[in-house]
Amino acid sequence: MIDLKNLTIKKAHESLKAGEYSVRELVDSYLENIKENNEEINGYLHLFTDIDKRVEIAQKMLDDNKATLMTGIPMGLKAIIAKKSEVTNASSKILENYKATYSATVVYKLEDAGVIFLGSTNTDEFAMGGSTENSAFGVTKNPVEKTRVAGGSSGGSIAVVASDMALVALGTDTGGSIREPAAFCGVVGFKPTYGAVSRYGAYPMGSSFDQISPTAKNIEDVEIVNSFIRGEDEYDMTSLPNDVWEKDNKKEKYRIAIPKSLIDSSDDNVKKVFNSFVEELKAKGYEIDEVEIPILDLVLAIYYILIPAEVSSNTARFDGLRYGTKVDGEDLWETYTKTRGQGFGAEVKRRIMLGTYILSAGYADKYYEKALFLREELKSELKKVFENYDFILTPTTPVIAPKIGSIGDDPMTEYLMDIFTTTANVAGIPAISIPVGNTKDENMPVGAQFMGSWELDDSLFDIAKKLK
Repeated sequence: MIDLKNLTIKKAHESLKAGEYSVRELVDSYLENIKENNEEINGYLHLFTDIDKRVEIAQKMLDDNKATLMTGIPMGLKAIIAKKSEVTNASSKILENYKATYSATVVYKLEDAGVIFLGSTNTDEFAMGGSTENSAFGVTKNPVEKTRVAGGSSGGSIAVVASDMALVALGTDTGGSIREPAAFCGVVGFKPTYGAVSRYGAYPMGSSFDQISPTAKNIEDVEIVNSFIRGEDEYDMTSLPNDVWEKDNKKEKYRIAIPKSLIDSSDDNVKKVFNSFVEELKAKGYEIDEVEIPILDLVLAIYYILIPAEVSSNTARFDGLRYGTKVDGEDLWETYTKTRGQGFGAEVKRRIMLGTYILSAGYADKYYEKALFLREELKSELKKVFENYDFILTPTTPVIAPKIGSIGDDPMTEYLMDIFTTTANVAGIPAISIPVGNTKDENMPVGAQFMGSWELDDSLFDIAKKLK
């Protein structure tokens, strides 16, 4: 029996190389766990059809001594990220049975390394949401407490890792979509510097925000996956050149800034766990200062002006005329409106309408242009902070995972859960969420988030490993 609970990439690699078990046996262990648990948790929307083929390829790589550290590793893949010939539906009715015609760059890279993608994981529709309750195919339950949400939008990817239905997984992070559910479920979620990982093959929500991101139960596994997917890509003009990662900014002790006024908005139970973590850091000799960064109070507003604008543009392609679900009408206009009206869920429609309004004549200057200006101001202010400090530390979320159904029809409740995470996406800086304890009353996980300066992703892994 393979101990999936305590398995890591390195342990699996060593066992596979030593012949303690085969790739087939490793994958079957996860598939059995999926069979037992997925119906209740709803982490996977479906399993992929080429698992057997990929198992054979991975085993041959091992037998021929051509294996990488990722060879034979079972992974989950968010339904936003394309895998050739497999259904990639973004948890939306408008793409319910759509099969991708090519794979994302990250999929090509990992499959070349011998990874076995097990299936497509649930998400808020087109990654729009923070609970997976906006999925057209049902909510993903939190493996820690199944009456609560796993979070979102990468809730499915997080949940399959937390419930041992995959060793590691890929999600996307546009405003906290890997970090928030990671905090809710007690695992690690990492959002790289914008441009570190190619976005080619991932459905765009906010093109200037989106970042494909890894999750795992431990920091080392997240770092390993990130090392395999990071790098320049000719298909993504925003991807960063490979030589930017040659910097070494690791230190024995780091200086950490805490934006106190922002943290005061957290739930008392979250603050207690977070404050306890801060005291542990101080006891270990880290220099921690409470600082004022006033512009952080505006970040959520900046985000929820710019994101709908980009959503409005990016969803225009989903009309049912070229691919995806089509609802016939009496004429072209009726076909178009019926397809989008029935194909999109409420949250997607809400953001399209908001974005169209924000970009409309007379309002673009009032809202959109002002938000773009403030985005640059945020970057400027953060540069000043990072001249004196290595990291900005906050709770990952202001609350623990909400009960399923408790958010209801109030989108503001869900949007406010992003109060700490959106800064990294608006500015394009890297951030990592690590579990730091559980609340006393509910015994639910709380995450702490470290945000670092641009392209210094590796220093985030360094401090996270120091604190594990």
